[in-house]
Amino acid sequence: MFFTNSFSNPWMMILLIGLIIENISYYLTTPGKFMELLLSIPAILIAITFHEFAHAWMADRLGDDTPRNQGRLTLNPLKHLDPVGAILLLTAGFGWGKPVQINSNNFNRTISIRKGNALVSLAGPVMNFILAIVFSIIYGLLAAFGSSFLLTTTGYVIEQIILYTISINVGLGVFNLIPLPPLDGSKILLGFLPSRARAWYTNHEYILYIIFIAIWITPIAGLIIKPVIGFINERLIDLINMIIRLGA
Repeated sequence: MFFTNSFSNPWMMILLIGLIIENISYYLTTPGKFMELLLSIPAILIAITFHEFAHAWMADRLGDDTPRNQGRLTLNPLKHLDPVGAILLLTAGFGWGKPVQINSNNFNRTISIRKGNALVSLAGPVMNFILAIVFSIIYGLLAAFGSSFLLTTTGYVIEQIILYTISINVGLGVFNLIPLPPLDGSKILLGFLPSRARAWYTNHEYILYIIFIAIWITPIAGLIIKPVIGFINERLIDLINMIIRLGA
């Protein structure tokens, strides 16, 4: 999973570091898992980089040059990585990128600030879904026209990287749409709530954050997003199979 780094509490950081050590130990001592870890690195770099770039690009399109001035309007992964968040995403399945800072007062006056904020937040998950579709098309083309190549060692490695890229981007896109802080979904929701509901949401953000932590450390998050992820994966499999049939 993937969310903005909001864990500034020292006790939370200690917990996360302990989690990193535990997960790295698991990957190093479980046969085959270390190779899975290595093959997922390109997928994670792609997911984080494009997710954060999408936030920066949308803010720039809406008239805010803050991300551009801070060097975030780039596909250079080093500009978007948060070390702790990236390691957690790699080892534990959740994490965060370096947050894109914006100044919503710079948005074009053709759009309200709250709608602009919602669009900037939505851009990240949408980019993840676009990437999942693009890599599904690539995989379908490879399966249709390069099946013999996929049987080679190089082909196998590329195939696994593509599959990890698809699954990670679907998972990140869906998870980030949960309307709880600090996920993108919370900012998207705020852009469309009526004023009274928005005020209530803002005033109770701390409680909502606690709810997020609760579903994060329990199986609840999985129960919420698995049906959606499953539905999207089925549609992507349909897309891949359609491409394979066309190439037959």
